[in-house]
Amino acid sequence: MALNPNHFTVYVAFNFVIVALPCLTLAASGSGSSGVLSLLQPYDFLYYSGVRAYFGEEWAKAAELLEKSIVTKESLLRVRRQCHEDCVSAGKEAASKVDSEKGSLWDLWVLDWVQQKAECLRFCIGRSVTPTGQLPVSTDIEYEFGTRNPYNFLQVTYYKLEKLQKAASAAHTYFVANPSHLEMRNNIEKYRRMEGVTEEAFQDREIENEKHWVLYDSALQYEASSDWVKAVEKWKACVNETIQQIKECRVQCEVAPQRLPEDRGVDGVDGAFEKAAALSLSLLSCRQSCVTQVATRPGRISAQEDFLPSQLEHQHIAQFKAGDISGAVQTLRSLLLFYPSDKDSLDNLQLYYETLGGDTESPGTQPAEEIVTYVSHSLQEKKLLYFGMENLDFNFIDPDLWTPEDVVPESLRDSWRAEKEKMNEKMKEGEQQEEVDDSGFFAGGSVPQVGVTITMDDELMNGTNRVVLDGVMTEKECDRILQLATSGSAGDGYRGRRSPHTPHETFEGLTVLRALKLAQDGLVNQSDAKLLHELGERARTLLHSYFRSPSGLFISFTHLVCRSAVAGDQEGRLDLSHPVHVDNCLLEPETKQCWREPPAFTHRDLSAVLYLNDNFDGGELFFTNRDAKTVTARVKPSCGRLVGFSSGPTNPHGVTAVTKGRRCALALWFTKEKLYRDMEREQAEEMWAAGGHTVVKKDEEKAEGAAARNARSQATKERGKGGRGRVTGGKDEL
Repeated sequence: MALNPNHFTVYVAFNFVIVALPCLTLAASGSGSSGVLSLLQPYDFLYYSGVRAYFGEEWAKAAELLEKSIVTKESLLRVRRQCHEDCVSAGKEAASKVDSEKGSLWDLWVLDWVQQKAECLRFCIGRSVTPTGQLPVSTDIEYEFGTRNPYNFLQVTYYKLEKLQKAASAAHTYFVANPSHLEMRNNIEKYRRMEGVTEEAFQDREIENEKHWVLYDSALQYEASSDWVKAVEKWKACVNETIQQIKECRVQCEVAPQRLPEDRGVDGVDGAFEKAAALSLSLLSCRQSCVTQVATRPGRISAQEDFLPSQLEHQHIAQFKAGDISGAVQTLRSLLLFYPSDKDSLDNLQLYYETLGGDTESPGTQPAEEIVTYVSHSLQEKKLLYFGMENLDFNFIDPDLWTPEDVVPESLRDSWRAEKEKMNEKMKEGEQQEEVDDSGFFAGGSVPQVGVTITMDDELMNGTNRVVLDGVMTEKECDRILQLATSGSAGDGYRGRRSPHTPHETFEGLTVLRALKLAQDGLVNQSDAKLLHELGERARTLLHSYFRSPSGLFISFTHLVCRSAVAGDQEGRLDLSHPVHVDNCLLEPETKQCWREPPAFTHRDLSAVLYLNDNFDGGELFFTNRDAKTVTARVKPSCGRLVGFSSGPTNPHGVTAVTKGRRCALALWFTKEKLYRDMEREQAEEMWAAGGHTVVKKDEEKAEGAAARNARSQATKERGKGGRGRVTGGKDEL
């Protein structure tokens, strides 16, 4: 069906009729009073009711209604999705005749198609949802659920009900999407110390909608350890899940009820076709924005650029390294649908062709059908949207970098090119920008211990706030702590996992408090347990002075760890003992971003490793740039060698594989915030002060009841029709 620019408004209007009419007719569906209670109620009404119960301190009722609002919203999305699937073929026979020899756009076949699909959707959704439940909710309610504010209220509600496991789960789920919310972070730390709260509580309840990010992170981890077969598996799953999430979003754009545009006077949108065209463009814009929604992690402001193409690039490289050349060709051809003239991709394709020996047309080397469909649909939508910008004064922001120039009308290309150039310049500036350490540490201070020497500083380590100090321990002290390390527990600190980082090594750990308890039982020497504690203080004093910390420095965690190579399991090994990471944020090597959010230990400010031995192979500490590939410094372990560095994104680091023997070291992390000091160390100190007896200490941090607060006002505001406005609350720190 050819597009006639002179009849563009009418054409877009009919595109609206085909695409959007079903969602407009949904609100017209009705049902009798019988059975209405069994249908899905408006989730915004349930939410408001739950908040009212919350402020009325009706905790059980509040928990029930808030949970029901969350479940109802998810159920409504499922109903819409299922009805769309059931009704998508309605009128298919009529639609096939629209562009046939005997049919035309104006034939009644198209109206027959629309009517059948609309009737199907109206009946299907009406069977499960009340008429009011089918109405659109306010933007404020969308904001409340988008920022996970229901969980903000739920965490205090469950705390009041003494359901601490559920309270911790709600707190964690809210914090994932609000990582800068300091009060919630404090609450989570308190929950971790509460009796009866297990690690299973700290799971994201919204993870079902974020599975593509779980797969994405897993694929990057397998890449970092050079496990290319597993990396291919995860990248394939990640691409499929990403496409599925985009499809789900696009379906919701189509099926969710929409409001008609308001009249804008004689020169504005005032005719039926103009309104239809404007609404159609809004729906297409909604579909286009889905890629941005899916490419934005919870709690982040901006999306990851070129999210789907970047996954395909990772995938074809992993397939090539795993030996799946045909698969690499197929994935690369899929990538070329986005960037058909990219020189690097074309060169790689030629290399793959040569490796295959000329077999380039087998079915397994053709672009993936789902990618072909996605790109085709997206380009059709972009053409309509850009024509809408040119002819109907419609505002559209293209979310993709890969949009080809010929899609943009000639009259808009100059401004489009200027915007694209501005974006490219900004990206180049970001790549060239010098790394800045904003930790507040300033390397180069004094070393207040006789016999300790500075072996490597920032200059020798090609970085910022890095140091290697030798002579921190004597040989005798190293031997004593090594002997103590033999009492470590397998997987200690990593949920008992014997090999938490790599299957080719076993892992043992021991904390100060655990060492003291072993000493009380007569299993280790008490003086050795005290030495373990004292070494942490020794390292803190040295690093606090050398890095000239302007504020107090507290030990956050001390962990005696040993990694042992598994005998007979080292041949051809390519992975790392500990993959490249940053201690207080989540590193994304491909974007060079580091996100300070869970599960990273965001409160850690300074990191250190105190080595105990060197009679093993491998196990070197190395630093990289944010790409996790460019190595900037290496440190070989030896007895009494202390490595200290700021915990932030200027210091990505990893550990090379331990291929023979046993590598032991004391890992230390420090914080400027007293709240995050190591409570186990204080407990151990109290036990020593009490002559080795357990001290029963009143829980000074027992939570007191408080109201929930987001970072907004304390009043309940009602906006929009029927009072469907934004709900805000009060203080939420326990």
